[in-house]
Amino acid sequence: MESLIWLSFDLGVSGDYENMYAWLDDHRAKECGDSVASFRFSCDGDLPESLKTELENAVSLNKRSRVYVVYRDEGKLKGRYIIGRRKSAPWDGYGTREEYDDDEES
Repeated sequence: MESLIWLSFDLGVSGDYENMYAWLDDHRAKECGDSVASFRFSCDGDLPESLKTELENAVSLNKRSRVYVVYRDEGKLKGRYIIGRRKSAPWDGYGTREEYDDDEES
């Protein structure tokens, strides 16, 4: 199945951007802002896991690497980290918010 996805990535200062950019170019990704791309991704199984496996095979990642994907699953938009995890945002403490892990359209 082919799906339109949005990918946000933070590979750190010394990250493997050359291979990430090559991988994105191979997938005909469109630029959507700093370190954000959109493209169509084809897989037969679980989209986030397939995407993670492909990226791990193409790009040198380390413990600081973070990759977040937004995709449609069963008619709902979902988002989650496939590599790394969420960290505190610079705006934490300025307002009120609820705790969250994955993001899903309600």
